[in-house]
Amino acid sequence: MRVMTRNSRSLLLFAMLTLPASGTLMAQAQNNDITVTGTSVQGPEVKGFISARKADKIQVTAPDGTRTVIAVDEGTKIKSSSGLFGGSRNKPTLASLLNGLPVTVKTLQSENGLVASQIVFKNNDLKTATMIRSGTEQGFEEQTAATEALRGRMADIDKYNVKGTTNVNFDTGKWVLSERAKQDLCAAASTAENMDNALLLVVGYTDSTGSEEFNQVLSEKRASRVVNYLQQACGWKPYRMLTPTGRAMADPLADTSTPEGKAQNRRVAVNVLVSKGLDGL
Repeated sequence: MRVMTRNSRSLLLFAMLTLPASGTLMAQAQNNDITVTGTSVQGPEVKGFISARKADKIQVTAPDGTRTVIAVDEGTKIKSSSGLFGGSRNKPTLASLLNGLPVTVKTLQSENGLVASQIVFKNNDLKTATMIRSGTEQGFEEQTAATEALRGRMADIDKYNVKGTTNVNFDTGKWVLSERAKQDLCAAASTAENMDNALLLVVGYTDSTGSEEFNQVLSEKRASRVVNYLQQACGWKPYRMLTPTGRAMADPLADTSTPEGKAQNRRVAVNVLVSKGLDGL
């Protein structure tokens, strides 16, 4: 069990853990203390969410983007707040450490790296992570993508590769989907489903008619309608959806002064994204 820590101001997920394979470190509970073979001292307390797990190691991403890999084993104390396990015979175990779960980790610093002596989380957070984990039968890479969506954090667009964009259009002042738009949305979802680690980013727009305040609300309603249709009719999983947004009159596709141009600008863009850290895996 050993650790590598690296700083990166990014909310990207990683493709896989790269860790040294030499040396061992064993921790076990003994009289309410953690006994570790070899020389060790108290390490830092690490707070964040589990952004990946592989074998006996977890990666915890802090709010500032710092990522820390920590070794765990049967000697790591795992505690949860009252709720899901409160008043129950069920106890949290290593299997409870799911991707997306916010945790506070107390560590020991050994010559080989950090070892978790205690991991604490809230039961409501575990329930959410469990629901998402149960919603997919796919492998490790997609689980890391699900983590990003679970946390509801949208990184800078330049951190992603845009694999494709589908635009659906609307009538003036409306947010009702046409039959053509419905077909195009499900076609886009079907294409994205066949891409490893793909997420969808939905952005709503308006033309230049009306006030900025009205158009902001309208663009958000259009984005929301598209998100709902993708999830309910096209079967796109919520955890693979980045936070939708409305951008009103920004980023026009065509001339804002002509009827034809305005018709093109009244749209919602469905962008298929893959994190640059995962693309091609």
